[in-house]
Amino acid sequence: IADELKILLLPKDENDDKNVIVEIRAGAGGDESALFAAEIYRMYVHYCEGRRWKIETMEVEEIGIGGMKSVSFMVTGNGAYSVLKYESGVHRVQRVPETESGGRIHTSTISVAVLPEAEEVDVQIDEKDIRIDVMRASGNGGQCVNTTDSAVRLTHYPSGIVVYSQTEKSQLQNKEKAFALLRAKLYDIEQQRAHDAEAELRMSQVGTGDRSEKIRTYNFPQGRVTDHRIGLTLYKLDKIMDGDIQEIIDACIAADQAAKLAKMNEE
Repeated sequence: IADELKILLLPKDENDDKNVIVEIRAGAGGDESALFAAEIYRMYVHYCEGRRWKIETMEVEEIGIGGMKSVSFMVTGNGAYSVLKYESGVHRVQRVPETESGGRIHTSTISVAVLPEAEEVDVQIDEKDIRIDVMRASGNGGQCVNTTDSAVRLTHYPSGIVVYSQTEKSQLQNKEKAFALLRAKLYDIEQQRAHDAEAELRMSQVGTGDRSEKIRTYNFPQGRVTDHRIGLTLYKLDKIMDGDIQEIIDACIAADQAAKLAKMNEE
C-alpha cells in the first residue's frame, strides 16, 4: 500500500489525459523505411482499436508500393497521451527487404512523434502569422476529392512550420484538421523548451522527450523486438506488429515510475 501511495503521489504529467496526434516519418532506408512506416502505422491502428480509441487520419504522404513517407493521425481516447507518449523516438527495423535480391539484411529507421492535442487556450495563433492556401488534393482519392479545391496548406511564418491536410472532401474539415495539427506542433515546441529547462528531469524519464533517441529495434530474422531504454526483449514480433504492444508500454511505465520514485527517495 505504501508503494502504491508513493506512485499516486508522483507528479502527474499535465498532458496525460489529453488526446494525441501521432506523426510517423520514414527515415534512413528509402522505400524500405516508408514500407516500415506504413506497418508501424497499422500496428498503432490495431492497438488503438483494441482499446476502443477513435483514430482519425490527418495527413498522409504515400509511395506507390504501399509505403508511407509520412502519416499523422489523431487518437481520441481516455488517457491516450499517458500511454502513447512512450512511443516517441526512433524505431529501427532489421530485415531483408523485398527489393533485395542478394538476401542481405538491411537496417532502416523511422521516427515517431507523439504530440498532446492542444486546445485553443493552450496555443494562441495570430491570423497575421499564417498563410492559408487551398488546392486540389493529389494522389489517390474519390472524384470529388481530386476535382475540388478541398486540400488546405497552412504556413506559420514565425516557426516555419507547414502543415497540409487533404483527407476530407470538405475544405472546412481539412482546415480544422490542419489547424489542430499546427496547434499540436506549436504546443510541442513550447513543451520541448520547458523540458530543456528541466534537463535533469528529462534525463530521468524513460525516453519520453528526445526524438533522436533510438528506442526500439524490430529484428525480423530473429523474430524479436528490443526496447533499448529498459533492456526488454520479446520474441513475439508478429503479435507486436499486429498491435500487441501493451507489455512493452506497461514495462516503460513501470520503469518510469521506478526512476521517479528513486529520485523522490533521494530528495
